[in-house]
Amino acid sequence: MRLDDKKALERYQDKLRLIREGAAANPFETSAEKRQIIERAKKDITFFVEFFLGHYATSQCAKFQLELAKMVIKNKKCRILVRWPRGHAKSVWCNIIIPLWLWIRGEDLFMVIVGNTYDKAVILLSDIQAELEANARLIHYFSDQQMRGSWESGKFSTKDGRMHGMAVGMRQSVRGLRVGALRPTFLSCDDLEDQQTSKNPSRQDDIVEWIEGDLLKAMDGPVGRYLHPNNNPYDRSIQGLLEQRHPNWLLQMIKAYDKSTYKPAWPEKYTPQYFKDQEADGIIAAHAEFLHEPLIEGKVFTTDMIQWAAPPTLNNFKTLVGHWDVAYSGENDFNAVKVWGLSGRNFWHLKAFVKQCKMEDAIRWMYDFEDELPRGTIMVWRVESQFWNNPVKDSIELVRIERNRWLNISIVDCARTNKYDRMLSMHPYYQNGRIYHSAKEKANNGMQLGLKQLYGIEPGYKTHDDAPDADQQAIEYLSKFINYNGGNAKGVELGDDRRNNRM
Repeated sequence: MRLDDKKALERYQDKLRLIREGAAANPFETSAEKRQIIERAKKDITFFVEFFLGHYATSQCAKFQLELAKMVIKNKKCRILVRWPRGHAKSVWCNIIIPLWLWIRGEDLFMVIVGNTYDKAVILLSDIQAELEANARLIHYFSDQQMRGSWESGKFSTKDGRMHGMAVGMRQSVRGLRVGALRPTFLSCDDLEDQQTSKNPSRQDDIVEWIEGDLLKAMDGPVGRYLHPNNNPYDRSIQGLLEQRHPNWLLQMIKAYDKSTYKPAWPEKYTPQYFKDQEADGIIAAHAEFLHEPLIEGKVFTTDMIQWAAPPTLNNFKTLVGHWDVAYSGENDFNAVKVWGLSGRNFWHLKAFVKQCKMEDAIRWMYDFEDELPRGTIMVWRVESQFWNNPVKDSIELVRIERNRWLNISIVDCARTNKYDRMLSMHPYYQNGRIYHSAKEKANNGMQLGLKQLYGIEPGYKTHDDAPDADQQAIEYLSKFINYNGGNAKGVELGDDRRNNRM
């Protein structure tokens, strides 16, 4: 036996052991009680999961999971892109729960599970195979289905002849795929994407064409369901390409939590604190895995332009400025406060607050930053006049009362040029290596979110731009203080803006 085969066997035996240790059947129930259990399981999928698959039901079923099962039952020719977050049981529901529920409801099922590789597909198929072999309650209510001679790795058929399973590797030939006269009736393409495919657009296109031209064509009867479970942490993905090419297909996209409130989509399993902790470990990765918001590599502003270095001490900068790009509700846009400093002719990105939150949270952050400044260091805060209204004033006043002192905020007019053109004015500075980012803030969530928004700035962009907009405003202000001719910049005196519009 090969080592890989031995490990696969041990893994399968572990599954059987776990299932057998689950809830036992009641040997003393009457025939009427048995029929009652069966009929209830056929109608109520929540009961089916909790009673027959309790080893998976460690948390109550989520609303979106039940909705998927109902969509599959309702449409025998469904095409559903199942975009659920990491850790939300998409494989369990698509490859185990829903197929078993179809089977106990009386449907004949020839399911094909497609994996990134054949070996991965075999592992996925073995989950439902193990349930049929070792689940005491399934066996008690629906009889022993393990059929000797048709129960092998990657392929099985049940004794009643109503369920067949087969594992297929991505791009493997599926022409002529059948069991007797039966063609596939249920396809699940599970987690086909990985880092290698995401970086190879040509390969992605080939896989999409294989799904459309070969795999889907393997189903030619009145029943032919297609599920494609994936989270979508990549900028370009197989699932995303299918979504673009088939707008009539169903997309069930679930985000694990709300970025503003951290309210979970599956509150029966996760708490808001869980996702706060995930963001603390890396906000970019958390947004990609749980919210399907991948980091998009910039076409104008690119990662290789970002220089990380140890900054001068704060009291050694010629000028410090913080620009606040205001978001009133904090539900759709970000409150972005970006702190920049000028040292010589170079611009330093020193601190960042980028968050979907209330205005008061951004203002408190500004106060906290001022509290850490070395004595004698002057800080200028700026906000665009277009945002200067009663809600902003009220928020500032609320925090002023809390802190018992004024915040030095200047109200400034923004250039009326196109916003994209304004942000593009930073590009020469990046190209010429005159922008540095504080290495001490490299892991800071606000800094990383700000860079993520920066990378998304390109012609026709539809991403958030609150952070790079604040960056541009701060850099434009600092550029006035650059000494190009051996003296002060003409017409500019340090502190001009600080004396006006103080709050």
